[in-house]
Amino acid sequence: MLGALNSPVASTPVPGSLWSAFATTAGVEIAHVDLRPDTFREAEAYAWLDDPERASWRRYLPGPRRRFSLCRAALRAFLCSRIGCSNDELSFGTSRHGKPFAVVRGTPSPFSFNLSHAGDHGLIALAPGGRIGVDVEERVDRRNLDELIDAVMGPDEKAELAALEGVFRVRLFYRIWTCKEALVKALGTGFSTDVSRFQVPFNLRQGDTAGTFRFPHLPAVAWGLRDVGSDAFAAALAYELPAGGPPPAAQASPDD
Repeated sequence: MLGALNSPVASTPVPGSLWSAFATTAGVEIAHVDLRPDTFREAEAYAWLDDPERASWRRYLPGPRRRFSLCRAALRAFLCSRIGCSNDELSFGTSRHGKPFAVVRGTPSPFSFNLSHAGDHGLIALAPGGRIGVDVEERVDRRNLDELIDAVMGPDEKAELAALEGVFRVRLFYRIWTCKEALVKALGTGFSTDVSRFQVPFNLRQGDTAGTFRFPHLPAVAWGLRDVGSDAFAAALAYELPAGGPPPAAQASPDD
């Protein structure tokens, strides 16, 4: 239990104390959040939360509570440092599909953000504008991996995974899965998008770290897609490309 339950909302960012720079790509900054237990950081994180966030914090069990407060506080600190506002000037709104957006001094901010966490790791993606999505996953060899593959993969993806075994199969599964999750999060439609209906670009499935994607039902919008995983976790970033997207030669078909 934290000792600072009545602490005021922090108003001054403390760069790097709750998050660390992880990557910058295509104008999108990605921060890493350490979610391991740490009494000092957890108390610091709690001080950043506003009253509704603290009410949510109280409803969680200890593990989820720690991850919620550390991720939410890091998001606030990261946004404040980049937007140039104090924490008490920052609040959040929600789109009709449930995706949050930043509000500064009562006005929606043009900055886009998205966050994800798994195990001991959280990632926050932040861009000056445009839709973005990020996903991070621990590479765990799930007992129901076959069922998951059948439920979320397209035909070519299933065939490629069936040809692999052991750690190679697990790593490809999580590479594809994080890419799909990042794309759906960037699109902002949540569970209404069936991820088995589209496939990650072939070049990314074969090991490239960057590709271009278009949803079959929304071909007019192009998305940049990048594998940003590390030895510790699988992760992917999706971001909306400017209107018109890349030239046709640089595009990858969603159905390969």
